[in-house]
Amino acid sequence: MPPATETAATRRAQAVERLKAETGIDDMMIEKLVRAFYGRVREDAFIGPVFAEKIKDWEPHLHRMFSFWSSLMLMSGSYHGQPMRMHLPLPIEGAHFDRWLALFEATARETCPPAAADQFIERARRVAESLELGIAGAQGVILGKGERFAP
Repeated sequence: MPPATETAATRRAQAVERLKAETGIDDMMIEKLVRAFYGRVREDAFIGPVFAEKIKDWEPHLHRMFSFWSSLMLMSGSYHGQPMRMHLPLPIEGAHFDRWLALFEATARETCPPAAADQFIERARRVAESLELGIAGAQGVILGKGERFAP
């Protein structure tokens, strides 16, 4: 158990420093990954049109995604959005999340050192699962373990 004088903020900062030391993840790596990933997304025949329908100016979206991943990976607190609310109205299902993850995983493996890619991929899988469960639930579908959303 940590000493009583050790604050949550101190423990969080130490965890981030360990992650950075073990993986090399920093804001520059996040930007490189996000830019490469969304370059692929925009060209993808399956999920590209979903994004193109909603995003006309990509640079602000990319900056939100830099903040999202910085907050997720480095606990920076720079993201202040509501991802679930933004995804609920989209015409997406399990297959879209599968493609998103396939592109993300390939991009992470190509742009990041292995330990960093593993960390990004683990978090991306959790994000995708959470969003898929939320979207399904909002449409009255309760997914069981291993089930996928297909309206």
